[in-house]
Amino acid sequence: MVVFCEIKTRASDRYGAPATAVGPAKQRRLRRLAVEWLAAHELHGTIRFDVAAITGVHIVVFESAF
Repeated sequence: MVVFCEIKTRASDRYGAPATAVGPAKQRRLRRLAVEWLAAHELHGTIRFDVAAITGVHIVVFESAF
């Protein structure tokens, strides 16, 4: 399994939670890049997209986020 992880950081959640910054457009872009990367490395199999949201020193990882 290959895991692609988008990491979003914020000093605080004043302007929203970091994970909310990974919307539909960002997800499409990440999927497209993942396909290109897998093809370039001649890899096949299961993939997963995670999101690591960091606010200050607090970290939350969302496995299979999309």
